[in-house]
Amino acid sequence: MKRLFLLILLFSFFIAYPQQQNINLLQSTSTIVNPIFSGDYPDPSLLVDGENYYLVHSSFEYYPGLTIWHSKDLINWRPLVSALKQYVGSVWAPDLVKYHDRYYIYFPANGTNYVIVADSIKGPWSEPIDLKIGNIDPGHVVDDKGNRYLYFSSGGYVPLTDDGLKIAGEFSHVYNGWPIPREWSIECFCMEGPKLFKYGNYYYLTVAEGGTAGPATGHMVISARSKSPLGPWENSPYNPIIRAKSDSEKWWSVGHATIFEGNDNKWWMIFHGYEKGYYNMGRQTLLAPIEWTNEGWFKLPDNFKIDQPIEFNSKMPQVRQFSLNDDFKGPTLNLQWKFFGEYDTSRFFFTENGLVLKTKGNSVANSSPLLCMPSDHSYEVTVELLIENDAIGGLVLFYNPKAYSGILADSKNIMANLRGWQFVTEKNVIDKHVFLKLRNHNHTVDMFYSLNEKDWIKIENSTEVSGYHHNVLSDFLSLRIGLVSIGNGKVIYRKFRYQSLN
Repeated sequence: MKRLFLLILLFSFFIAYPQQQNINLLQSTSTIVNPIFSGDYPDPSLLVDGENYYLVHSSFEYYPGLTIWHSKDLINWRPLVSALKQYVGSVWAPDLVKYHDRYYIYFPANGTNYVIVADSIKGPWSEPIDLKIGNIDPGHVVDDKGNRYLYFSSGGYVPLTDDGLKIAGEFSHVYNGWPIPREWSIECFCMEGPKLFKYGNYYYLTVAEGGTAGPATGHMVISARSKSPLGPWENSPYNPIIRAKSDSEKWWSVGHATIFEGNDNKWWMIFHGYEKGYYNMGRQTLLAPIEWTNEGWFKLPDNFKIDQPIEFNSKMPQVRQFSLNDDFKGPTLNLQWKFFGEYDTSRFFFTENGLVLKTKGNSVANSSPLLCMPSDHSYEVTVELLIENDAIGGLVLFYNPKAYSGILADSKNIMANLRGWQFVTEKNVIDKHVFLKLRNHNHTVDMFYSLNEKDWIKIENSTEVSGYHHNVLSDFLSLRIGLVSIGNGKVIYRKFRYQSLN
């Protein structure tokens, strides 16, 4: 009877969540498997707030930016709000903190550093406040007297005012990092991502070194400690805390860690890494347990491997990501959607017919497409389009304005776009209404269209997208699903559907 009850319970779970992606029921409810965020979720900054976990990542050119995620168990996450609405440039590694019942996100963009603040984690969040200081990757820390400081990737800090909204003194350099053996294959020394916390009598500074991308063995997690948040810093004898030792491992370039004590009284490290063979998915968010030595250093458990199940005391199945499916009912964009390089609310609105996306530019490159992040190695995505006037709409895979491919349509014709080379591939086959489909199977992308959403016609053109990633194209971005609207007029989007093929 117990076995029958369990089967009924599992069946009920699937019925209750029919549109979830990447559901992974593990053999044991006491283990989880990395990644905890599949897809492009780099530079994680995690805040423990009572029984709640909040997480924010680098958002780069994707706006609205700085989406805050919430979890109760470190496994199942849901987006709460995108805190940054005003475009200020490419947003790099942020730090999410709470101080005196207010929430702050410090982040670099456009050659300076900003802070946004809110009284509630759900917002409203303030407009970005320019701190008028350079450097990247701000990391916030408070000493025992309540003094606030902001560290940067260069190994230095500045004092902050009590409200955390201004710089209150000069920059001081206090940490030179951990010396990397010259024989190791790294991209560069490139110290970055300082995160600080206090445990016992010591403050701990965690940084990344070795370069964010480049060789699989480059990026790594480094730890140092001091009895003052201002140094001097003593490097850990367990450095590097984690590093890929060869390109035969599943997870490459692992680094940029936040160390924290969970609400289960266990210590954890959240960090990022590229997945071997799927570099174009960007840096995915990973989790590892931490243990403390008698000498007051933290390290990974002996024989820990990122790609092996991790013991965990949650009794819930691991649900990797929320559904990307969208009927575009409005009144606001669902949180998975990001415009590339802008956030212009006058470009879109919702009607009974769906999402109306006004045209911009004359090519995919300058159209500021509307993007979402796939969470699987292989997947299929479809969408319905209504095309007005001389507009061109489409479904593309977009890395940046120099690297994209997909299938498009004007009022009559189906077009292929292969790495920016766009041409009509099926003439006079539609009348302002069409369904488009992309099927990405391990980097090979086939393209289809349909007039009735049942009978799909594959066009002759396909593409291969494994090289659409940072080590080839730079920018620290990822290959995302995009909706485009170019030319003159409008494109109405309906019935966006995403299905895992893993």
